[in-house]
Parts: sequence; structure tokens; C-alpha cells
Amino acid sequence: GEVVERPSSVVKELLENSIDAGANNIVINIEDGGKKSISITDDGAGMSYDDAVLSIERHATSKITSIDDLKNIKTLGFRGEALPSIASVSNFILETKDKDYETGTQINISGGQIRDIVKIGCPVGTNVSVKNLFFNLPARRKFLKSETTEFSYISDLIIVFALSNPKVSFKLIHNNNIVHFWAKSENIIERIGQVFGNDTAKDLIEINT
Repeated sequence: GEVVERPSSVVKELLENSIDAGANNIVINIEDGGKKSISITDDGAGMSYDDAVLSIERHATSKITSIDDLKNIKTLGFRGEALPSIASVSNFILETKDKDYETGTQINISGGQIRDIVKIGCPVGTNVSVKNLFFNLPARRKFLKSETTEFSYISDLIIVFALSNPKVSFKLIHNNNIVHFWAKSENIIERIGQVFGNDTAKDLIEINT
């Protein structure tokens, strides 16, 4: 769990994977500030069975397919560093499907132990469900902040991702209530208007450097 400090750490890693997968729409569903559950669903490229199995191995990644890719890295991160770390400190379910395959893949892990890997029917894209974060590390769970504070970290993080990826739709749900929904924008000014209001957006001056 070296990359997992709190629920917002999980959200950050999973959002980076969704962006790298070319997602157009991302839904982030949170319960109890992320301490009870975190679910992130995207309509990105998804993974084949082999890549999904590879993604939960440490020091491995589904984001590099050839030696030449090492000279042209454009991803925000590598699944092989994040997913095993998250799965080691939670009840973790990965569901993913590549458009070129008829079936998807579901991987169920609890506290780093693989429970099962099965083929399933699911939409193209990826859903990652993380429940009971730090259930097997009570000392780390004890030092998490209140539900309100932990969720505020997540909400602030979503705003950063939304501003830096205006052509992606983001929906943030907390305890079954929609907190933020930003449809895809054509440019950063439009997205700023969505996030901070049109009055703020109108007062900005665009500078090209």
C-alpha cells in the first residue's frame, strides 16, 4: 500500500488510469468519505483478460506494449504500481472490457489475496470498486480524518482533474447524492465556468505563451 495514504490517494490513482484509458465519461461514487467505499467507472479503452491479470501484478503494467513505448511515455502512471497497492489494503473488485473482446474480466481481491478471476458480461471500459479501505491495517485506518474532511480532499482533487481535462465528463456522488456534475467542455474557459461560475470565467483573460 505504498501509494495509498488515504481515500483521496485511491481516487487519484484510479482517475489517472481512467484518463490514460481515454475515457470520455467518469463517474466517482463515494461512501463515508471513501472510508466505506470508492467506485470509479469509466468508458475508456478497458483491458483484455491478459492485461487485466497483468495489471494486478506488482512492477508490471498494461500501458507499455513494446520497447519503443519506453521512448514515448505519455501516461499519467502505470497500473502495475497502483492497483496491487490499493488491492492490498482493501476489498477490491476490478471489472473491465476491451472493445475487441466479447467478454469482460472481473478480478476479486481481498487484502492482497486473489479470491477469483472470472469472465463476465460488462460494458466497454473499467469499473474499480474499493471497499473497507485499511480494514486489515487498523492503525492506518484509525488515523483517517472525519468523513467530511476525507471527502473534502476527494472533492478538491476532482476539481483539479476536471479543470485539467475539460473534454471529459465528471460526476461525483457522495452517499447517493450528486455533488458535482460537469459535462464535457470544448475548452478550459467553459470548464472554469462550470466549476467556479460564469462570472469568474468572464473575468479571465486568456494568455498564450
